[in-house]
Amino acid sequence: MKEPDGPRRGIPRPKTTGVLAVAGVFLIAANMRAPITGVGPLLGEIRRDTGLSSGAAGWLTTIPLLAFSVLSLASPGLARRLGLERSLFVAAVLLAAGLVVRSLPAVPTLFLGTAVVGTAIAVINVLLPGLIKQDFPRSVGVMTGAYTTTMSFMGAVSSGISVPLAQRGGLGWRGALGCWVVLAAAAAVVWLVRLRDGRRAPEGSSRSIRSLLRAPLAWQVTMFMGLQSVIFYVMVTWLPEILRSEGMDAASAGWMLSIFQLVGLPATFLVPALAGRRPSQRGPVALTVTLSGLGLLGLLLAGGVAPALWVVLMGIGGGSFISLSYTFFSLRAPDAQSVSALSGMAQFFGYLLAAIGPVLFGYLYEATGGWTVPLVLLFLVIVALFFSGLGAARDARIAPADGDPGDGRKG
Repeated sequence: MKEPDGPRRGIPRPKTTGVLAVAGVFLIAANMRAPITGVGPLLGEIRRDTGLSSGAAGWLTTIPLLAFSVLSLASPGLARRLGLERSLFVAAVLLAAGLVVRSLPAVPTLFLGTAVVGTAIAVINVLLPGLIKQDFPRSVGVMTGAYTTTMSFMGAVSSGISVPLAQRGGLGWRGALGCWVVLAAAAAVVWLVRLRDGRRAPEGSSRSIRSLLRAPLAWQVTMFMGLQSVIFYVMVTWLPEILRSEGMDAASAGWMLSIFQLVGLPATFLVPALAGRRPSQRGPVALTVTLSGLGLLGLLLAGGVAPALWVVLMGIGGGSFISLSYTFFSLRAPDAQSVSALSGMAQFFGYLLAAIGPVLFGYLYEATGGWTVPLVLLFLVIVALFFSGLGAARDARIAPADGDPGDGRKG
């Protein structure tokens, strides 16, 4: 009897139809940054149209980060009740609804829609690594690299085209932010088809996040996740404004933010694929943090001279940070249940830390009348990222749920 069509030898068979499994991952990943990274280049237009201050405008990227943090604790429980596929479908529908609300012509709906968008992406952030661990157990590094690259690429595209869509495309800033509903709707359709495929949805995590609170390794992974998020979201919020303060026009500053994200794409894909083959990832951590630090120093000391060089250095260094963070969830945890728990813990505390960044930097800019103090503070964040990264990258695993959660010994 002829066997059903399936993947080639060596590539794991997903729990659902192969095409649907891969398409679902990539489409949902494409929505993880684009609705947020398009805000930064449009902040000037948003502030002029709505009368918001710099600090208040910073909340447009901080609100999603707060949602990422708070909802990280609830997302594993949602998956236990609904299943991973159904939870991700609900998140895609919620995201589409939030994008529509955010583009309505009122300031309250701007913030309400932003909160809904953040809620939806928070669920995706936490649950997608667990889905990768279950559906692609022998290709975690490759699939993590692929979906984080997709996430970063679409985030870069969003940054680059936001101003052209708003100005030359005639959409205005509301239309430029709302157009991403098409991508969210496409993801919802694919996940609906996956639900109708009839296969059992994988169960959510049964491990408690509380069991990880005494594990030093879990805290090192969490700090790495949070500090790299501070750097990324400060950059996507304020890099265009920093460059415009150096005399660059709005469209060019938006494209520089796009370059910041695009140049890191090779590292975003390659680092997780290579990291899974090594017991320790300290080398990649040291290299990428050094590149980011050099780029930030250049932006601080000579921002008006060769700004593209500093942006490229920061982009190459930072491009691997998010993929390393998600890879650490799998490499430092012994099983799928622990991956979900570690993901929830790291994103709760990590994004809570990251949420401070954009608002704090906006207020620091207003208080000091320039970007020097904020950029010095960001350099100190990079120094802290280096030390937390060395700890998170060491050859060790968190103990299984039935072991001592605090030992962090090699597994």
